[in-house]
Amino acid sequence: MFIQTEPTPNPTTLKFLPGTIVMPHGTADFADASRAGTSPLATRLFTVDGVTSVFLGSDFITVGKADAADWQVVKPQLLAAIMEHFSSGQPVIDEGSEEAASSGDDDGIVMQIKELLDTRVRPAVAQDGGDIIFRSFEDGIVYLHLQGACSGCPSSSATLKHGIENMLKYYVPEVMAVQAVD
Repeated sequence: MFIQTEPTPNPTTLKFLPGTIVMPHGTADFADASRAGTSPLATRLFTVDGVTSVFLGSDFITVGKADAADWQVVKPQLLAAIMEHFSSGQPVIDEGSEEAASSGDDDGIVMQIKELLDTRVRPAVAQDGGDIIFRSFEDGIVYLHLQGACSGCPSSSATLKHGIENMLKYYVPEVMAVQAVD
C-alpha cells in the first residue's frame, strides 16, 4: 500500500491519501480520542503521541497535531498506523455507528443551500482535507460546522465570509450571513 500525503492550508493538519475508499458514505469527525470509540482507525491514530483530531473523508484521512508535535516525528508513525489498519481488515467505522442521514423535511431554501454546499463548497474543501456540514438556517443566517483541516484553520473565517457567504447570498437572496458553529 502506498499512502500519499498532502499539506493543507491549516499548518497543524496533514491529509493522508491511502489510495482506497475510507468512508463510502459521508464523513466522520473525531475532535479528540474520547470520541473515537466507534472507529477502529481513529482509535489507532489517536495512539500516536501528539495527535489531536482525526477526520475521515471519502478517500482521505486528515489528522491534526498539537502545536508542539513535529510532523517529521508524527508523520511516519501515522503512515505506519494507517497501513496497519488497512492491512488488518478491520472496518474504518464499526457497523451500526454511522449517523443517520438528515430528515427529508427541508424546505426549498434549505434544500437549495444544501445543494450549493454539496456541489460547490464541499468538493473544494475536501481537496484541502476538510469538510463543511450544514447545521441550520435561521433568520437569514446559515450555520455551518467546520471539520478536518477546516476546523481551526487560519483562513477558514475568510473562506466562510468571502467565499461561501458571498456565493450563498448570490444564489439564495434569503441568506444574509454565514456563521461557523461547533
